[in-house]
Amino acid sequence: MATNIYVGNLPWSTTTEDLYALFQQYGVVSRAQVIIDRETGRSRGFGFVEMPNEEEAQAAIAALNEAPYQGRPLTVNVARPREAGGGRGGPRRGGGYGERHGGGGGYGYGRDRY
Repeated sequence: MATNIYVGNLPWSTTTEDLYALFQQYGVVSRAQVIIDRETGRSRGFGFVEMPNEEEAQAAIAALNEAPYQGRPLTVNVARPREAGGGRGGPRRGGGYGERHGGGGGYGYGRDRY
């Protein structure tokens, strides 16, 4: 079974190709993907890499976790499975400006009133 690896704290300029090349140094990479924000089209600062060989994946994790990459220390570990329910929340699902910023929800009727 392939190992799915989470890679966090990526520089905003990192591409999927960069991520693929970074991990390919440690073995075969089945897939690499930098996660892109749907609204802005920019990197969200993290991605995932899938490696079919567990020993190679563990070697990559050991070598790259907390290693500097383009001036930033990477966070690299085995990816946890996604939680049921989609894991999305916040203002796109019924909340408003006040909820997102620590207020009471609604549209502007929290602590952060104008």
